[in-house]
Amino acid sequence: MNNLQLQNDLEKLLAIMPEKVTRNVSVESLEDVIEIVLDIGRRPEVRKADGSIMQLGSEAVTSEDISHVTSFLQDFTKDNRSGIPGTLHRISAIRNRQDKIVGLTCRIGRVVTGTIACIKDFCTMGKSILFLGRPGVGKTTKLREISRLVADELHKRVVVVDTSNEIAGDGDVPHAAIGSARRMQVKQPEFQKDIMIEAVENHTPEVIVVDEIGTEAEAQAARTIAERGVMLIATAHGNSLESLIKNPTLSDLVGGIQSVTLGDDEAKRRASQKTVLEREKQPTFDIVIEIIDRNTLAVYKNAAEAVDYILRGWPIRPEIRKVDKEYNLETPHKEEPKQNIVQQINELENKIQPQPDDSLKFSFSRKDYVESIKPMKKIYLYAVSRSIVEKVIERLDLNAEITRNVEDADIVIAHKNFAKGGAKVLSTANTYRIQIFYIKTNSMAQIQKVLKEALDIRDASEVLHGYYDDAERALDEAKIAINKILAGAKHIELNPQNQQIRKLQHELVEQHNLESRSVGEGANRHLRIVGGKDFGDDKAC
Repeated sequence: MNNLQLQNDLEKLLAIMPEKVTRNVSVESLEDVIEIVLDIGRRPEVRKADGSIMQLGSEAVTSEDISHVTSFLQDFTKDNRSGIPGTLHRISAIRNRQDKIVGLTCRIGRVVTGTIACIKDFCTMGKSILFLGRPGVGKTTKLREISRLVADELHKRVVVVDTSNEIAGDGDVPHAAIGSARRMQVKQPEFQKDIMIEAVENHTPEVIVVDEIGTEAEAQAARTIAERGVMLIATAHGNSLESLIKNPTLSDLVGGIQSVTLGDDEAKRRASQKTVLEREKQPTFDIVIEIIDRNTLAVYKNAAEAVDYILRGWPIRPEIRKVDKEYNLETPHKEEPKQNIVQQINELENKIQPQPDDSLKFSFSRKDYVESIKPMKKIYLYAVSRSIVEKVIERLDLNAEITRNVEDADIVIAHKNFAKGGAKVLSTANTYRIQIFYIKTNSMAQIQKVLKEALDIRDASEVLHGYYDDAERALDEAKIAINKILAGAKHIELNPQNQQIRKLQHELVEQHNLESRSVGEGANRHLRIVGGKDFGDDKAC
């Protein structure tokens, strides 16, 4: 789409504006304008992409001005929207209690190319993609470009379900911005779900594009489409994946959420409450993309895995893509379905078996598996000594490096004293879903401790490397000691534990018909296990 077409579209918008607007603006001055606002009794306004608002002239808008604009438009739909045939501009009405139009929001529709270049590899995978983001951030613009890309470059049969002509403009002929994709118009928003199903049943599409899935019925229609093997590209109400999960109306788009009651053993293994939230089924969409701003996209390449991580409270960070950056993108071959990484870890975790000897070796550890798939971590420092951090990384041989841009970081380490007052860099980190860790002082010991925590690094002496909680490690230690007692050892003393954990160890020992008691004082109190009942006094936790 060339610049001439865009200028012609803007001229068509200005042609229906009242004279008090056109004498104060031109096609060139509308380059960064998002909306022209007309309200009776107020001066006309233009709202720009940077959030600024500029009033035009000194004359207030009158009823005659509103009537002048609406005289060029087709009838407003039930959701108070209309448009100019052949353009992407949307005119929305505000009515008073007598149903008279007292205000107009004229949203400028633009054909912007290149906004999906950084995610072209995901768009060509044949997987269903869901876009999230606040209003006005460019979701619909990306749908138009993807429609054209898939229809014209990949030669797929694409049907755009266009509610209120939002995607392909007003009029019977769809705007050239969607390429050769076909368009099915939706007269009223409540009919969108029916047209989605009709598109699949009547027109044999390979790809369906839908804007603003917002009801439970539309979410169910989306699942029906996906289950029929049709690629679905859509947007939904919600700023982030986490907010979508919490939305009971739309959570089905990412698999739905159910409450599950765990058994005692499973709750102990997870170190969680007995009632937890889990994903109910496979997500409708394979990929979720959050549009953080017009230039930044956060991509969750595996929606099922991302939802599982969020529900379990595990740290996860999406892949950040920048519209203005170049990526070495190759059109990927069609991959065989892969097992969810969470399922892989859980299955491999069940293979962990302690060996009855002094080596404390295990056939597999969850940490070993996770470490094998971890890329190098990028760290952004805020008021933290760079030289000390570099020394710690070198001394501990950490798989990490320091980055100068917070947007590129996986982890932010900040000085607690400088974090007060809502520092902008920390706000940016929160926007980009980056974990923030705090140090109290710029000392070697403090920085080393926080780095270990941030990178989930534990001492080698901790056999399970932190993925089991203290109770599980203590019980595994007790199991090994029990095996040694059964093999002939006279007695074995375990490491100090708190009262609750010692109680669990006592119960485990009793199950093997052995005897144990707590010995030592304070922080050194621990279990002693023996083969016979020769303590002479009662065990105590």
